[in-house]
Amino acid sequence: MLLGYPVIKAEDMPDIAADSLSVAFGNFDRGYTIVDWMGTRVLRDLYTNKPYVHFYTTKRTGDAMVTPEAI
Repeated sequence: MLLGYPVIKAEDMPDIAADSLSVAFGNFDRGYTIVDWMGTRVLRDLYTNKPYVHFYTTKRTGDAMVTPEAI
């Protein structure tokens, strides 16, 4: 805990260095939103690779910073 907030270690953040932004602090639930636009779509391909059936899936998502002051 840091000032009453939980601390989460993210391996994909840059290493600590002089010119590095290695720490992020804020309420990410309030400040950032990830949106699922259409759900998952499945396409069944019967013809390309006979005798097998291939399935192609796609998922359309988006994201936005909704409250920059929260982060």
